[in-house]
Formats: sequence, C-alpha cells, structure tokens
Amino acid sequence: MPGSVLAPFPALRMRRQRQGEWIRRLVRENTLAPSDLIWAMVVHEGEGRVPVAAMPGVDRLSVAEAALAAKEAQTLGIPCIAIFPHIDGATKDPEGSHAADPDGLISRAVRAMKAAAPDVGVMCDVALDPFTTHGHDGVIRDGRIANDETISRLVEQAIVQARAGCDILAPSDMMDGRVGKLRAALESAGFQDMLIMSYAAKYASAFYGPYREAIGSGKLGGGTLANPLDKATYQMDPFNSDEALREVALDLSEGADLIMVKPGLPYLDIVRRVVETFSAPTFAFQVSGEYAMIAAAGAQGWIDPSRAMMESLAAFKRAGCAGVITYFAPVAATLLGG
Repeated sequence: MPGSVLAPFPALRMRRQRQGEWIRRLVRENTLAPSDLIWAMVVHEGEGRVPVAAMPGVDRLSVAEAALAAKEAQTLGIPCIAIFPHIDGATKDPEGSHAADPDGLISRAVRAMKAAAPDVGVMCDVALDPFTTHGHDGVIRDGRIANDETISRLVEQAIVQARAGCDILAPSDMMDGRVGKLRAALESAGFQDMLIMSYAAKYASAFYGPYREAIGSGKLGGGTLANPLDKATYQMDPFNSDEALREVALDLSEGADLIMVKPGLPYLDIVRRVVETFSAPTFAFQVSGEYAMIAAAGAQGWIDPSRAMMESLAAFKRAGCAGVITYFAPVAATLLGG
C-alpha cells in the first residue's frame, strides 16, 4: 500500500532455544534412554572378573557374574545383553567344533542369565571365530573360507543357542545365504518366534582389535593356506556403500527381523541409508576400538569420557538407529537414570 511502512522482520536468534537446560530438553530432536542400549558383554570360563587390558573398564565375566549382570541390566532398564565368549584355548580347533557344544560356555551363561532375569533379552553371536584356532569366522579349505560348509556349522551352533534359551540370534560371519538357512532350520526345529538380528553390513575394519584380545581370538596368519591374512574375502570393503544396501536387502528377504551395521561411528552414513531405504529396525555396534579410544583418551585426561560417551551414543540415535550395541551400556544407563 502506498505510503505504508513495512515493519522489520523479527530477528531470528537461534540461541533463544539454547539458553537453558529446560528449553534444550524441550526442543531436543532425539533422545537417548537405557531402553536404546544393548549391553555388549564377554563371558569366560572360571570364576570372577578378568579385566581386558585393551578395554579399560571392561571385564570378562564368569557365568555367575553374568547372571548378576543380567539382574543389573534389569534394574538399569537395559532391555538386552549381547554375550561373546572367551574360550579356553585347549578346546579350540580349526573347525570350531566347540561352538555347537550344548553344555558349552555360552549355553551355560544363557541359562544362568535367563534364570536370574527372565525379562532381559539375551543375544548370541552366531560365528565360529571365538572357537577356531586360526581366528577366522568359518572353516578353511585350500586357503579360503568355505561358505556353505561354514553355514552348516553355524546352523548347528544356532540351534544349540536357541535351545539354551537365547532370545536373539545374531549371525556375524558374513557368509552368503546364512540368514535363510538359519531361518529354515529354526522353523523346522520349532523356534518360529526366534528373532534374527543380522550383521548385514559388517565391514573388514581395523576397529575390532581390542575385541580379539577380549575373546582371546586366534591370531590371523600371514596368508598361508591354513590361515588367510585377513577377513577381507567375506567382510565388506570399507570404501563401499551401495553394497551394504544389497546385503541388507538379501538378509531381510531371507528372514532377518532386525538389521545391524558394524562398526558404528565410522559408518553412520550406512546406518542412515539403511534406515531410509528399508524402514526396518536398524542397530549399530559401537565396537571395541570405538570404546577403547574414548576410554583410553579419558583415562589420560585428554577428553571428558562421560561426555564423549554420551555424545557418541547420541550420534547413533541422530542417524536413525533403533538402538546401539555398546560396552558403555551400564555406565550410560546409570547416567541416564535407568
């Protein structure tokens, strides 16, 4: 209108929404709760707790201690524990035969944990690497990991874990077609309700080093026929992204209920693509190397470990994760008021 004076546009000051803790919480886009956490835990033969040198603050737990930890998880509001075994070297062999022992460490730990805290879920790793002398995730034939023969052994292992009472089977081997074979075997054995969380996009990463110490995994060899150099022939190339979507699509089509990306923080772009593409419950594993970097830097006073821990966990939620598997779970849940 002629002669009118337009009022100046109100100044947009984004800091108005940050001026106090109350308003920051009120407008927060993502939240983190104990119910978002799966506690990654290593169990061992014998008694008590054994510290893991490469992971300050993490102990291997005896079966009895694992049962107590399940009760702690229940108190803290952590809904699930993922257990990994530290196996006596005397029971290992190149075939990983002990993985299917119905009275083995994992079976005994699962039974004890479910008896102690029935409402806390237990997730079991379906893989042979803790049980093999060479530390690979499958049986080796002529210098290669034998895909189909490995799957047959994984199916035997998974049925034993299901019978022990676990709630989620998590195949981490990256063999082609293993989810479909597992699902068919579970259906045939009467475990129609068993959940499968597939390590669908598991990368051949340098961030797994402390975990190998935690479980006492066999040392990968120098490229001999008896012990290939690394896991690059079956785990994914860290430079690839589209390949992850193909892996996820295959695992979902074969009967996976839940999807995992591993490692976590270096692969948040993969998490986001998976969530946006499939709208399936997607988890990330904050692996041992990620834990160790935060814990070690915190121990040196270089960072505030609690703040760094919570910031890293927030990143998973921001990327779209339904939850995160982490060794930080009990500490984080305590800070969150579980």
